[in-house]
Amino acid sequence: MKIIYIANIRIPTEKAHGVQIMEMCSAFSNAGNDVTLVVPKRLNNTNETPFDFYGIKENFKIVKLPVLDLVRFGKIGFWIQSTNFAKFATIYSLFKKSDLIYSRDELPLWFLSFFKNNLVLEIHIAKNNFISKRVFKKVKNIIAITQKLKDFYVKEYGVDEKKIFWSPDAVDLKNFLNLPDKNILRKEFDIPSDKKVVTYIGKLKTMGKSKGVEDIIEVFPRILEKNKQAFFLLVGINKSEIEDIVKIFEKFNINQESYKLVTHIPKKKIPEYLKISNVLIMSYPNIEHYALYMSPMKLFEYMASGNPIVASGLPSIREILNEENSVLVEPDDLDSLAHGINIVLSDDLFAKKIGNQAFSDVQNYTWDKRVAGILNFLCV
Repeated sequence: MKIIYIANIRIPTEKAHGVQIMEMCSAFSNAGNDVTLVVPKRLNNTNETPFDFYGIKENFKIVKLPVLDLVRFGKIGFWIQSTNFAKFATIYSLFKKSDLIYSRDELPLWFLSFFKNNLVLEIHIAKNNFISKRVFKKVKNIIAITQKLKDFYVKEYGVDEKKIFWSPDAVDLKNFLNLPDKNILRKEFDIPSDKKVVTYIGKLKTMGKSKGVEDIIEVFPRILEKNKQAFFLLVGINKSEIEDIVKIFEKFNINQESYKLVTHIPKKKIPEYLKISNVLIMSYPNIEHYALYMSPMKLFEYMASGNPIVASGLPSIREILNEENSVLVEPDDLDSLAHGINIVLSDDLFAKKIGNQAFSDVQNYTWDKRVAGILNFLCV
């Protein structure tokens, strides 16, 4: 089967959606399909190929279409660029034979909906606009990354629930095989071997919304009170954020010997940082997007590491995690967060138990299994 995946993204990009799209294209190809990823040709700050950048095997084609690269000029520039790319992607797709046209972007599918009926939209956020209304009506099927997102579109748009398939994000388990010894990695990353490492990996914000990293910093003095060897590892932040983050540590009297900041790292290094950790944190605040509509890839990477997880007990998180494979804490509750982290750090047997269960559970959430489920739903 010939699949065209349309994505209005800079490729490669350090943002998570780039990883997700590349992994999906690779998994579609693994399933025996002829896959072409269609993206805009944009300025980039790396000379690496997308396959090298993400550590993904080169088993599909990437076509870059010329566009007016005006994203740096704000909302108007982004709108011009998006419309420009959507039109070029539509023309490309009309003249290329395909059995399936797949995208996370509504605008190119809106144009194509006047000509094609083999369209599939994957949705990651809740939207309500005139473009969405036509797209949801005309596409063959919709893939939603959370059950609550599926429920939203059934309720708000009247979409037939049989048309929407719930499929959360996933992980490539091969990236977690044959990693160097934990002590060797700690030495490489300059993390003392006797420390109990509390780790958060990811950006500070999504769509301008805090991911709760400030809460981890605020409760860390309480962690140090009960676990003198605790050490906070913050990985994946932007260089421009370091100064502000250091000020937060200083505000709560956390000295530099108790934490380490690491800016953006290659995707292939994430499993190594996870391996050296004693507990992995996701302290998302209780706001609509996080509570109902997100399926963070870090969740599945955390699970694949086999290390214990402490996470906000939001509905979206509870679609995957439970009290058997993690410690779920009350969102926006600093006491609950501190207690959850301290429990894991003070009880090695419990930590190992929930970590092992998470690793067992994540075997069902690989990219290949995700694609297999989607293709089965599409009956192709």
